[in-house]
Amino acid sequence: MPESLDAVDRAILDLLQEDGRIANVDLAEAVHLSPSACLRRVRRLEESGRIDRYVALVDPAAVGLGTDVFVEITLTGQDEATLEGFEVAVSERPEIMSCHLMAGQFDYLVHVVVRDVADYEVLHRTHLAQLPGVARMVSSFALRPICNRTAYPL
Repeated sequence: MPESLDAVDRAILDLLQEDGRIANVDLAEAVHLSPSACLRRVRRLEESGRIDRYVALVDPAAVGLGTDVFVEITLTGQDEATLEGFEVAVSERPEIMSCHLMAGQFDYLVHVVVRDVADYEVLHRTHLAQLPGVARMVSSFALRPICNRTAYPL
C-alpha cells in the first residue's frame, strides 16, 4: 500500500489540479514551504505516480466537438479474448474520450465526442458497430454538462 498523503501533499495536489502551470515559487508560498522543499515534494508525487501527467484542458465546443454521446455497449461474451479485442480497438479511436468496464446491465460505458449528430452517425456505422464482440449499443446524447470536473477530491 502506498504511503499516505499528508496535509501538505494534499494541498499541493489540490493546487496543481486547479492550475498545473503554477510556478513552483507560488506553489511553495501557498503551501508554506521553501521552493526547494516544495519541488522535492512535487517530484516525489510524480515519481510515486500520484501525479500521472500534466495536460491542457481544451474546450471541446471551441474546437468543433460540441456533441457528447454516452454509449452503453454489451458484448457477445465475457471471455478474455472478446474483452481484450474490444478494449484494444476502442483505445485506437480518438473520438472515444473514455471507456469504462462496468458491472450491471451492460459491459462498457463509452464517452464519445463528435461535431454533431451526423458525425456520430458516421462514427457509429463505420467504427463503433464494427468493434470486435459488440452485440448491442445504446446511445444517449448529452444535452449539456451540469458539472465536468477534472480535479479529484482529496
